[in-house]
Amino acid sequence: MSEGSGRNSDKEFANFINIALGSSNEAENQLILAKDLDYIEENDYQNLLSGLTTLKKKLATLWNRLNGN
Repeated sequence: MSEGSGRNSDKEFANFINIALGSSNEAENQLILAKDLDYIEENDYQNLLSGLTTLKKKLATLWNRLNGN
């Protein structure tokens, strides 16, 4: 995120937000895999997923605002 914060335009910053959203989707897939392979407990999975979902909603809201939606 710090890379995008120094950019000159909302459009450029929105692109970095979009990349962060993609990365958060990848993180969610890895989280699901960790749970399925019993690397993490269900309670930890739920807590992490909740935080990740909150982050994704905030990123999506910011992206929408930067794009005039």
